[in-house]
Amino acid sequence: MATGRVPTTANSPLTAKGDLFGYSTTQARVAVGNDGETLVADSSTSTGLRYQGTMAAGKNAIINGGMDIWQRGTSSAISTNIGGSWGGDRFLAYRAVSGATVSQNSSISLDGFKNAMRMQRNSGNTSTSGITAIQNVESSMAIPYAGKTVTLSFWGRKGADYSATSSAVAVYLWTGTGTDQAWYAYTGQATAISSTAVLTTSWQRFSFTATLASTVTEFATEFLFNPTGTAGTNDYWEFTGVQLEVGSVATNFTRAGGTIQGELAACQRYYEKSYQLTTAPATADQTGSYGFCVGTNTVSATYFTYAPVLKVTKRATPTITIYDLAGNSGKVTKVSAVDLSLTDNQTATADRMGESGFRIYSALGTAGGFYGHYVASAEL
Repeated sequence: MATGRVPTTANSPLTAKGDLFGYSTTQARVAVGNDGETLVADSSTSTGLRYQGTMAAGKNAIINGGMDIWQRGTSSAISTNIGGSWGGDRFLAYRAVSGATVSQNSSISLDGFKNAMRMQRNSGNTSTSGITAIQNVESSMAIPYAGKTVTLSFWGRKGADYSATSSAVAVYLWTGTGTDQAWYAYTGQATAISSTAVLTTSWQRFSFTATLASTVTEFATEFLFNPTGTAGTNDYWEFTGVQLEVGSVATNFTRAGGTIQGELAACQRYYEKSYQLTTAPATADQTGSYGFCVGTNTVSATYFTYAPVLKVTKRATPTITIYDLAGNSGKVTKVSAVDLSLTDNQTATADRMGESGFRIYSALGTAGGFYGHYVASAEL
């Protein structure tokens, strides 16, 4: 029979629900951790134990939730074409009318984050049409969440002139039962989360929990800013740290790809370019361009072909757009075999597209070759 002393209220170091009875040089309290944290051994602590949040790659279904990757450029007008404009990679920006901008704020004052995405109504704009940001999650990534309780979390704040009623931003989690469909045309569309977050000018973390139906095969997060009146100079809101994970509590934010390198590769599964990461497509620029050149004028060169290999295998056969070095689409820059001079605006075609590569060909007519850039998109 055990003879050890059983702690009582009088002699126990425990003071809160979830505390553990530990030992240092004497009986000691191991204070309960935060929701979702895990107890781990740590010899550097007095009790040999501590709590920590999970940082496992892959727990977050939202790619680029920290707004780190902006391959299409860090600021652009929001298109009235429902698939026509993007903010940070994987985040579609849309408004039914013109007069709004999506941009990156790369110097936010929020512990653990550098970047946020800003959704802004242009100063003086009077339209009250909603301004939305959406990430559509493909079926292969969505299916593991079916039938499970999930939590959507993010950090958000408003600009000084944010005009939405009650300083709210609408938060949705749309679900569907089809395969890799556009979020607005899901088969069996349902709303797992339909709520609001009330913003202030300071950063806050918001979280929303729902249980997905067992039949869910695709889902999309949406954040909707519904403006009112006439826009002031700072009629915007910003968000970052977007995470959707299994469980009923929001745990520490983790990039879907685990690291910046992993996050970039995850983004490039849907979209990549030959331009430098910080150079927007269609820019007049030679850095990073591909090229094929035959250095003699004795070669018969009615057609020149070149087959770039994509940096990351795409989720599906991509759409290819090619540019010459001046930024003209559907063109290449011709190289003269005689003096290596460059001539922009030569017609070229991309074909034989596959998940890992494609071909470019051009009827240049004389010996030489061509240079240019490309964009490969396999977005949903």
